[in-house]
Amino acid sequence: MSFLNLRRPILSCKQEALDYQDRQGLLTINLQIKNISLFSGFYTRIDQIFLLWGLICAAIFLTAQFSHLSWVSQAIFWSILTALGSLLMIIMTYFWVRVERLRWVLSLWVILMLGGVIVTDLGIFLGIGEILIHLCHIWLGLSAVGYLFTGLGMNSRAFMISSAIHLVGILLLPYCFSWQFLTTGLLMMANLIFLAETQWDMRSPIENYALLSEEQKQFNQQQQQLRQVS
Repeated sequence: MSFLNLRRPILSCKQEALDYQDRQGLLTINLQIKNISLFSGFYTRIDQIFLLWGLICAAIFLTAQFSHLSWVSQAIFWSILTALGSLLMIIMTYFWVRVERLRWVLSLWVILMLGGVIVTDLGIFLGIGEILIHLCHIWLGLSAVGYLFTGLGMNSRAFMISSAIHLVGILLLPYCFSWQFLTTGLLMMANLIFLAETQWDMRSPIENYALLSEEQKQFNQQQQQLRQVS
C-alpha cells in the first residue's frame, strides 16, 4: 500500500512549492523587530483549520477543567463553539477537498464533531452519568476515528499515527485522576498544532484535477517538479 512507502518521510519541514489548491487562502506571517526575525511561517487553509480546532479544543477542555460554570452553561458554550468550528471548516476547506476528491473526509469530520456534541448534550441535559464520566474518552475516540479515516483517505501515516496517539490517550486517562479534561485538551491541541507546523505525508498528486483549468494543472505539475528537486 502506498502509505507504507518508507522512502517518503512521515513528517518533514513545510514545502514552499505549493499546488494551486494549497495556495488559496494562504496565510503568511512574518514577525520581526528591525532586522531581527522573531517568527516566520505560512499556513494553508488546512493548517489554519488545525490551528482553529486546536484553540477550540483548548477553550472547551480548559473551561471544563478550571471553570466554575455549570455543566448546562458549558454544554451551550461547547455546542456553539463546535458548530461554528464545523461551519468554518466547511467554508475554508471545501475547495481543497473538492479538488483533492476528499469531500467524504470533510463530511466525516463534521458528522463526528456534531455527533459528539449531541451525545455530550444528551449526557448533560438528561443527567446520564455513564456519558458524563466518559466525556474525555468519547472525544478522544471520535478524534481517533477521524484521524484514522483521514489517514486512509489521504494515504497518510502521519494521520494514522495521530489516531494511535489519541487511542493511547484513552488508555492513559485513568492515570490522570482529576486532570482528565486538561490532559485531553492538551493532547488534542498539541497534535493539531504539530500537524499545522509540519509537512505530513500524503498520496501522490491526482493526475487529472477536474476542477482546475489547464493553466492551473500545468502550474501544479511545475510545483511537483520543484518539490522533487528539493
